[in-house]
Amino acid sequence: MSKSVSRTVRGLAVLGAATLALAACGPDTSGEVTEAEDVDVEGVEPADEITFWTNHPGGSADVENELIEEFTAETGITVNVVTSGANYEETSQRFQTAQGSAEVDVVVLSDATWFPNYLNGSLVAVDPLLEEAGIDTSGYVEALYEDYLYEGSHYGVPYARSTPLFYYNADHYAEAGVDAPPETWEEVAEVSQQLMDAEVANSAFTFPPQEEYPAWSMANLVWAYGGAWSNEWDMSTLTSAETIEALEFAQEATSDWATVASGSPADDFSAGATSQIVQSTGSLGGILESADFEVGTAFLPGGPAAEGQTPTGGAGLMIASDSTPERQLAAAMFAAFMGNPESTAKFSAATGYVPVHQDADMSEVYAETPQFETAVDQLERARVQDFGRLFIPGGDLELSQTLQRILTSDVDVAEEMEQLQSEMENLYESDVASEVEG
Repeated sequence: MSKSVSRTVRGLAVLGAATLALAACGPDTSGEVTEAEDVDVEGVEPADEITFWTNHPGGSADVENELIEEFTAETGITVNVVTSGANYEETSQRFQTAQGSAEVDVVVLSDATWFPNYLNGSLVAVDPLLEEAGIDTSGYVEALYEDYLYEGSHYGVPYARSTPLFYYNADHYAEAGVDAPPETWEEVAEVSQQLMDAEVANSAFTFPPQEEYPAWSMANLVWAYGGAWSNEWDMSTLTSAETIEALEFAQEATSDWATVASGSPADDFSAGATSQIVQSTGSLGGILESADFEVGTAFLPGGPAAEGQTPTGGAGLMIASDSTPERQLAAAMFAAFMGNPESTAKFSAATGYVPVHQDADMSEVYAETPQFETAVDQLERARVQDFGRLFIPGGDLELSQTLQRILTSDVDVAEEMEQLQSEMENLYESDVASEVEG
């Protein structure tokens, strides 16, 4: 086993906490809001030194330093690394309070923390910077790059990214006579009933509890039925017939073949207590290390309205508006270098995050950990998350609390979603509307 591949499993084990738990934190959009203007870098020479703020997602400090050394050797640009927090939320909070008082040029921000920084005018659009640096962005995995698109401009470059994945216990499948993983949620129900009849585990499928951010992974189920957590800023999709049908399916499942985990679904799965879960790609390493059975992976299931779509997650690299044009250009060169095919392949092998560039060569990793190939192949079905979960302060928490009630009691789903829509609309009006409509 090569050094890079051997690091993959170790990196995968720590990714789940960095990506799943922190990508979902609600953003803080308090304070005065001003949009940053695009910077004019035509004819500007890149600075010979920049400062990089990072929380080293997925335990990536070593590979980050390795890539930074390669970047400096190639460009002559020195990168000063600052550990900006223990997680994405701490980094974002520190970045928001540092405007005008601390030197930072490029910063790691998660899918749920970059938008408030955009609203606060702390970020610049990367499009003109990447164009001036001669960077071709067409090679990025489209959904991962489009995560940072707002009002016609991109505000980040994909970096430490992951998605949910369908995991199944292949030994349980064999014992129950299940030939292949399900491709739709209807088939999940059929396979799960077959597993329950065979009594191979306590539960055939386990949903995540509120603390494990179910709105992230369960977006796949809702999309499969044609629903959504929002249509941009329109929250009426929460009470659509399609969304309600999807959640009624999940509620009914918990009275028959599914349970809700009391902690991490990955722990229940690894222990053999449940046969199937939907969990972050970042859980793969930990599951492979602890499970004493054959672990299978598959694409997320589809449904009546769509094939299986996977929500994106994780973090990107953003450029500070407080920086000078010279440093911003150098920062753009650095961000692009960290996401080029060679760099993202090395970063992915070391951490377990999915490669963000379509041309990354992951063959060595696939040979050692074939389950990981499923996660990368599934990127073809990646879908940018709904505004309601990502951009509304407290939106993910409201969603998660509602899903917890639906999955653990016999509440009326339609009534719960009507209440949720009202709460989400109030949050939008109080915390976001004046900024995005003004």
